[in-house]
Amino acid sequence: MLTTFIWIAVLAALGVYVVILYNGLVTLKHGIGKAWSNIDVLLKQRHDELPKLVETCKQYMQFERETLEKVMAARAAANSAREHGDVKGVGQAESAMRLGLGNIVATVEAYPELKANQSIQQLLGRITGLENAIADRREFYNEAVNINNVRIEQFPDVIIARLFGFKAADLLVFGSEEKKDVDLRELFRS
Repeated sequence: MLTTFIWIAVLAALGVYVVILYNGLVTLKHGIGKAWSNIDVLLKQRHDELPKLVETCKQYMQFERETLEKVMAARAAANSAREHGDVKGVGQAESAMRLGLGNIVATVEAYPELKANQSIQQLLGRITGLENAIADRREFYNEAVNINNVRIEQFPDVIIARLFGFKAADLLVFGSEEKKDVDLRELFRS
């Protein structure tokens, strides 16, 4: 009788332990989703500001239309990747868009009439603020992904993760282009 009671207690403890592990993995998975939602909101806000900036700049920058078109094409690619939940695609498209935004900022700095335009300055300020917020949220998202990915590979969590189909998540990585300085000579070639 005592042996049966011990086995029941061991199985109950093991069951509780499995439930605790499972719930921890669920919490991590949903933390990643929440972190991605925070990034998604900021990306959407930035994408909503871009057409305003492009339209305002078009009035002054007839010969810089290629720069504006590249930004809008990258915006469309980023929106498509976001809608499909393609984290890697978002990272690539956002890198291209950030590079284009850097080119627009460089162009604005080079033209006094653009630099003096209050609408452009407000839009650039708003986009810069969003860029900073996106960088903060990206760090938070990548930390959540890292914690999840480590947990689902550690023993004994790996057993529960495989048993219940928990998957590794992708880090949000922007390309190396965003780390480069803008080449002003290339930007202003005719």
